[in-house]
Amino acid sequence: MNTVLNKKVRFEELNLIDYQQAWDYQEKLLAENVGIKAHNRNAPVDQQRSTTNHLLFCQHPHVYTLGKSGHPDNLLVDATQLAEIQATYYKINRGGDITYHGPGQLVGYPILDLENFFTDIHRYMRTLEEAIILTCADYGLSAGRIDGLTGVWLDFETLQNPRKICAMGVKCSRWVTMHGFAFNVNTDLSYFGHIVPCGITDKAVTSLQQELGRELPMAEVEEKVKGHLVDLFAMELED
Repeated sequence: MNTVLNKKVRFEELNLIDYQQAWDYQEKLLAENVGIKAHNRNAPVDQQRSTTNHLLFCQHPHVYTLGKSGHPDNLLVDATQLAEIQATYYKINRGGDITYHGPGQLVGYPILDLENFFTDIHRYMRTLEEAIILTCADYGLSAGRIDGLTGVWLDFETLQNPRKICAMGVKCSRWVTMHGFAFNVNTDLSYFGHIVPCGITDKAVTSLQQELGRELPMAEVEEKVKGHLVDLFAMELED
């Protein structure tokens, strides 16, 4: 357990960034924190160092990512077709199945040492979901959870036409997190037609734009999500 707690979180806006580049950056930040924690295990209290928390926001060019528990058959296009739709494909080390990232989607990567906050991965996932639920409420949309399914959904109570608006998948190493959430804001939803999203065959995907009938300013949505994350985690955000 950390003896030097740090609720400060460094925020970075990475804008439109290649998926591999963002993944490599996350791995670097995670490795730095794991290294600090390894040092602290054997260091006297007065020589221990605080880990560093990060919150990365970005968008990606068209890309499909398959989690470690996913099924490759849930990608419905081959390499030639991927090239035709200008998309790439990665097998990655987060939980979950296959999902899509692209322009108009807010992707958030919290690199947090949960020992600075709470050591409960289930609570962590529910807290990320809550930030998106509250953001949807800011736009007059009732969003929530469906038992047994990760992410944030509309029509989650009656299940007559459940629609996922935010997918989530994380990795946690020595209580340091990476990967995160993908919130459909102005996303081109046609790209979900090339996969079985999250391996779920009987439910649809949606976006803020789809539900509200208008394009949303990405910066505005980002500020709302960021504000809710700060409140829910009691972060001290630093730019």
